[in-house]
Amino acid sequence: MYDELTPTDIKKMEEEIEYRKVVVRKQALEDVKSARAHGDLSENFEYHAAKKVKNQNESRIRYLERMIRTAKVISEESASDEVGINNTVTVEFIDDGLEETYKIVTTVRGNSLEGLISNESPLGKALMGHKVGDVVHVQVNDSIEYDVCIKAIVKTDDDGDKLRNF
Repeated sequence: MYDELTPTDIKKMEEEIEYRKVVVRKQALEDVKSARAHGDLSENFEYHAAKKVKNQNESRIRYLERMIRTAKVISEESASDEVGINNTVTVEFIDDGLEETYKIVTTVRGNSLEGLISNESPLGKALMGHKVGDVVHVQVNDSIEYDVCIKAIVKTDDDGDKLRNF
């Protein structure tokens, strides 16, 4: 399965890769070299810790490069009054009248604790393409479902700056 990424996601990943290659890798190698100079490697905790940090950094670089290489690039574009990727949406849960605000993002950036929901989550998928005032049915699984009403959509650019409200 391929991850769906936007051009912005890929750009951020490439920036992280560059930072890890230029800054973190250099520091990790220095730390390993410094710890190695302390003597007996079999009982040298600093050496083992430095190697672990170095290996974790290299692993993260490989992971990000593989994600970029295998990604399915999707557009961040949506109609001016419809919910799309990187839009902030305020919804009212019909059952209890509670209002919540979420930003629709790709699965890589999803974090429900920070109000970032994936475009592939049940709520994110249901909201995509709908407009303010639409009542949207969300089917979580065979036994859980609910309805939400879209109250507002805030369009944002690649940097998260607000462009317009709907």
